[in-house]
Amino acid sequence: MKKLALIATLLSTLTLATGALAADPKVKMTLVDHSNGNLISPDDAKAVMGDTLPASVWKIHPASRYAFISQVEGGMKGGTCVVAARVMLVPLTATAKAVLFRPLKTATAYDALPNSSTDACKALAKDKLKEATGAVASSIVKS
Repeated sequence: MKKLALIATLLSTLTLATGALAADPKVKMTLVDHSNGNLISPDDAKAVMGDTLPASVWKIHPASRYAFISQVEGGMKGGTCVVAARVMLVPLTATAKAVLFRPLKTATAYDALPNSSTDACKALAKDKLKEATGAVASSIVKS
């Protein structure tokens, strides 16, 4: 009987710990986007970053003191899509909570896709943004 109670306690503890690792929807993240609107909309870029960043990043770098900036540039050159996506972790000023351009972490992802369409180029832009965001997050916390 004691073993059963111990197992039940252990399982409930593991369940609580796993729930703590999930992203906290109450965290007000500061995500800034300076991307080419033809490749990715600001709302889509912020959604990609918000979905890719684990909650543990905000434990190390609180959202009240830090922000993430994204920039996706490129486009079609002939039939080739060229994309560069950059993500930076920057501090916020103490009083105005404005972005202070002194990047703590930066990652850039590049790619080119020959014989592609505009839709394929937009999909590539999202993939590269996700890759760059993941690279910054993995430099801060282990996934």
